[in-house]
Amino acid sequence: MVDEVATLNPILEDFWLEPARNKVLYGGRFSSKSWDAAGFSIYLADNYKLRILCARQFQNKIEESVYSLLKVQIERFGLKDRFRILNNKIENIYTGTEFLFYGLWRNIDEIKSLEGVDICWLEEAHNVTEEQWEILEPTIRKEYSQFWIIFNPKLTTDFVYRRFVTNPPPNTIVRKINYPDNPFLSKTALAVAHAAMEEDIENYNHIYLGQPREDDDDVIIKRSWVMAAIDAHIKLGFEPQGQRKVGFDVADSGDDKCANVESHGSVILSADEWKAGEDEILLSCTKTYDRAMVSQAHIVYDCIGVGATSGAKFSELNESRRLFIQYSKFNAADAVWQPEAPYARAQVKNKDMFANLKAQSWWLLADRFRNTYNAIHRGQQFDPSELISISSECQHLEKIVDELVAPKQQRSADGKFKVESKDDMKKRGIPSPNLADALVMSTAPSIGYSLYD
Repeated sequence: MVDEVATLNPILEDFWLEPARNKVLYGGRFSSKSWDAAGFSIYLADNYKLRILCARQFQNKIEESVYSLLKVQIERFGLKDRFRILNNKIENIYTGTEFLFYGLWRNIDEIKSLEGVDICWLEEAHNVTEEQWEILEPTIRKEYSQFWIIFNPKLTTDFVYRRFVTNPPPNTIVRKINYPDNPFLSKTALAVAHAAMEEDIENYNHIYLGQPREDDDDVIIKRSWVMAAIDAHIKLGFEPQGQRKVGFDVADSGDDKCANVESHGSVILSADEWKAGEDEILLSCTKTYDRAMVSQAHIVYDCIGVGATSGAKFSELNESRRLFIQYSKFNAADAVWQPEAPYARAQVKNKDMFANLKAQSWWLLADRFRNTYNAIHRGQQFDPSELISISSECQHLEKIVDELVAPKQQRSADGKFKVESKDDMKKRGIPSPNLADALVMSTAPSIGYSLYD
C-alpha cells in the first residue's frame, strides 16, 4: 500500500497530525490546501473507519464539492480497488469509511440530524455564516471529532476570518500557506503568480498571498476610511466642538441589543450597548437619558417599532427631574433632509438620490469618512465639520469598525440608493449593526430638534 502521507506537502505534516478540535488552513491560490486535505483524508479513510462530512456553502451538483478532488487522490495513490465511488458518496470497502457531501445553504437542517461524524471538512469556508456555525459546532460532537476549515480569505469582516484567524478559540491550530510553500507547483502556475505580482501588487497579495481585503466595493463605508478616522482629530489637529449628541438605537428583537453612541461635533467619544427586553424600554431610556445628562447632550432616538414610546419616556424624565434634556426622533423611513438641495458628490437633488433619511444619513457619514481618509493620506484640506474622528478610547471600537463597514449599498425600484436591510445582512451572517446605527443617528443631519416631539 502506498504511503500517502509521504506524497503530501511536507510542511503540513505536523499540522495534520497534531490533535485539535479545529484545524484552520487558509491562504492564497495555488497553495495546495484542498489538495492536501483530500490526500490526508484518503490516507485516514484507508486506515481507519471514519465518517467524513464534506460541506461547503453552495453545492447544487456533486461536482461542485471536493468529490472530484478525492477521486483524483484515490487514483493517484493507486487505491481504486479499495474505494467504492458512488454518485453521491465515496466509501472505503475495507475500513467502512464514508465521505458525505452537503451544501450548507439548502441542507443545514438535514446536517443537524447527522450522527457519528468524525471530521467535518468545510471547503471554501469563508462563506460560512455565524448562524450556520452555531448549528454545525454542536452537531459534530463525537469524541475526538474535528473541523477542517479551509479557505481563501476574502474580507477581514467575514465571520470565519474573524472567528478562526483574528481571534481563534481554544483547541484550534491555524496555518497560513501560500504558493511558495507548495513543492508540487508547476512552472506554469508559478509564472502566472509572478505575472500577477508585476501587474497589480494589491490584487496579487489578496489572490496569491491570502491577504484579506479591508474594503468591499459594494459597501457604503470602506474599512480603510474608518481606520484612517481613528483619532483623526488628534492627527489633523482639531478639537471636539459644537453640539453633543447621543444616538440611541433601540433593540427591536429578542437577540438584538440597545446601543448608545455619543458624539461631540465631528468626534465620536464613547459607545455602549446592552441587552434589554421590549418591556424594559423605560430602563433603556433612563440609561440613555443619564448618559446625555452628564454632558448635556441632545438625544436622537430610533422611533420605529419598540422605540416609538421613547419620546414619552424622555418627557417623563424631564418632568420628574425638572430638567430640559433635548431629544428628537430619527425615523429611518422618513423623507430625506433638504429634498430640493443637491447632493454634493453627484449634483443630483437629495430627493432623487436617496430612498429615505436612513440612506442619506449613511451616505453623508460615508462622505465624511472619505474626506478624513483623504485628509490623512493625501493631505487634502477640509473644514472639521466635513470630517469624522473616532476616539481610540471609545468603547467597543473594534465592533464599531466592523459594523460601519458591513452594510452594502442597494437600489430601490426607482433607482435611488438605500441601505442593505437587516434581513439581507442576516442572510450573509452579519448581525444587526446596532452601534453603527446609533453612530449614524448621532451624526445625522439636523432635522428640527425640539424638547418635545
